[in-house]
Amino acid sequence: MRCKVGEEVGYSIRFEDVTSSRTKIKFLTDGMLLREALVDPLLSRYSVIMVDEAHERSLSSDILLGLLKKIKKRRPELRIIVSSATLEAERFAEFFKDKDQQDGSNSDQQCRIISIEGRTYPVDILYLDQPTENYVEKAVHTAFTIHQQEGPGDILVFLTGREEIEMAMQKLSDLAATLHPQAQALQPLPLYAGLSTEEQMYVFSEAAENTRKVILSTNIAEASVTISGIVYVIDCGFVKLRAYNPTTNIDTLTPFPVSKASATQRAGRAGRTKPGKCFRLYTEQSYESLPATTTPEIQRSNLAPVVLQLKALGIDNIVRFDFLSPPPSQLLVRAFDLLYSLGAVDEYAKLTSPLGTRMAELSIPPMMAKCLLTASDPKYNFNCQSEMLTIAAMTSLEGNVWFHHSGEKKAMDMSRRKFAAEEGDHLTLLNVYTAFVTKGKKEARWCHDHHLNFKSMQRALSIRNQLARYLERLGVKVVAADNNAPYLSTAQQQPLSTADKATNILKCLVTGYFSQAAKMQPDGSFRSVSGNVTMYAHPTSLLFNRKADYVVFHEVLETGGKVYIKDLSKVEKGWLVDLSGGYYNVKT
Repeated sequence: MRCKVGEEVGYSIRFEDVTSSRTKIKFLTDGMLLREALVDPLLSRYSVIMVDEAHERSLSSDILLGLLKKIKKRRPELRIIVSSATLEAERFAEFFKDKDQQDGSNSDQQCRIISIEGRTYPVDILYLDQPTENYVEKAVHTAFTIHQQEGPGDILVFLTGREEIEMAMQKLSDLAATLHPQAQALQPLPLYAGLSTEEQMYVFSEAAENTRKVILSTNIAEASVTISGIVYVIDCGFVKLRAYNPTTNIDTLTPFPVSKASATQRAGRAGRTKPGKCFRLYTEQSYESLPATTTPEIQRSNLAPVVLQLKALGIDNIVRFDFLSPPPSQLLVRAFDLLYSLGAVDEYAKLTSPLGTRMAELSIPPMMAKCLLTASDPKYNFNCQSEMLTIAAMTSLEGNVWFHHSGEKKAMDMSRRKFAAEEGDHLTLLNVYTAFVTKGKKEARWCHDHHLNFKSMQRALSIRNQLARYLERLGVKVVAADNNAPYLSTAQQQPLSTADKATNILKCLVTGYFSQAAKMQPDGSFRSVSGNVTMYAHPTSLLFNRKADYVVFHEVLETGGKVYIKDLSKVEKGWLVDLSGGYYNVKT
């Protein structure tokens, strides 16, 4: 449209809004549109709303579809477009069908299905004769064999996450080094959500002359992006999904077999520009046993954020809300249980005021929202709002704080130790941020020297400022950051005031994360206080191979059959009892 971004065309994502009064076309996440519905329940400023990638069935998109159906009854003139990359169109059409007009009257209000056929070429599907024990090794071997034996064209390999991708990258690089100097070169490239924009853009660039690209990707390349030049696809047959177990109260990122719909999407990546091949690293019998579609997030997630959001949108009876796929009742019960302990809902399941309404309006998970609001609450007298704003911003980076320079692991570990707090990762992240804005003067060179991801640190700065503005809009007084604050720890050599501040921050974390607590066992593992699950400190944690009695943790991830906890901090048993809102009594 020949305009600057933010004028006629703009966008809005979490913690960033690039729009103006002139904006006519706005790209935004489903989560941001739900936030807008908090202040404009009928979304009256929009005449057309298009929900893209609806087939992914994310929590936010499923809630948004239910909300749009409700709004459509009040605003018949609203046009809703739902786009899906898989063949679920009939399901979406049936969901939006007006049951009162099944006789065909007022047919212009009924759903229509428009199918846009892309230009595709035939793709040969090849299966394994026998199951493989290690699909990462098999993927590497298959990619190298394709490079040596097949015709021109780039290779796309689907793996489940960063660790597998980095392992495969190393193995492929080692194999590529064995090629004859005159042979076509092999260039492995990673693609996953945690990469910087610049790193992600490499996969879209043309390879150098006499070079074949092999792109190692998560399911981000399944439908969200299209990479030209792909002729060969290698499908490991797995995808990492968030899965919440209401019995153990653990929310893990766990590998699951892909669905048939996902397998079809992956294979289709090979036939965009010419006939291609898809190498499935599983047997044809295994394919036949796969589920038709992936279980929607709303049926396998911790629903506390969903319930909080729906309550804030004025939907009081959650059970009667028109979900595209209704969530299991056990997940809803667990969600209310947690929200009640957090103080977000009362004994009648009503949103509390001001705590519950404020938690709903902060665009962060309920547990961190509780910490942020507790930090300045005179009832607790923690007085750590500035520090908690920083921790909320740093943990939202999802582990992308450190920059991994090739072959510099020891140097990186030494850099991390400079900021380390013996209590664990949260205070360490706080120390990193404090150093970035003071000693580092927010400069890229300083970040590079200290093995920090400059783009991530800039984003933390932006998120922190945005969260502070959110608090101000909610009527919460925001305390200015102390840029001369010392590194924090409760260690004996620290001044008493600094040690007290560190203790208050850890207590504040407990008010939100009491449900994610674990006790160290004699063998060095941890056992979750709620659910009795055996867990291990992630190798990236400062508490890896360190002694701790009790900890609270921010994230859980399952790899190689072991459950790992990330971003953890030492806490005291008494704090868990006193600050958990009656959630549980700790057993020794």
